[in-house]
Amino acid sequence: MTSRLNPYISFDGNAREAMEFYREVFGGTLRMNTFGEYGDPTAPGADKIMHGQLETERGFTLMGADMPPGMEHRPAGNVTISLSGDDAAELRGYWEALSEGGTVTVPLEKQMWGDEYGSCTDRFGVAWMVDIGEEA
Repeated sequence: MTSRLNPYISFDGNAREAMEFYREVFGGTLRMNTFGEYGDPTAPGADKIMHGQLETERGFTLMGADMPPGMEHRPAGNVTISLSGDDAAELRGYWEALSEGGTVTVPLEKQMWGDEYGSCTDRFGVAWMVDIGEEA
């Protein structure tokens, strides 16, 4: 297997909702397993997501999970997921979906370096950057 680097997002009890949202945004195949599937199905938090993985047709992999019972949720405040490329329609679609219900910190617009760029935090607290370059 080839080595891969991809984001793994921790959620505070809403991983199922978040991962299903990302599947709506990016498409692809989503697999999720609960804590109960690998332990006591009657334990508190057994229905929460132990591991979720979204694989998209574009080659994106996004993983996420709920924090296990007893562990503190610590959002990664200094990590941002970046989407970039030259397919303006596709990237604008991602931007619209991700920023809806979230907080736009930089509107998606033409920047001094020539690209369209924007940044936002989605409704699940995940930070995103979108950069649309010119087609090659």
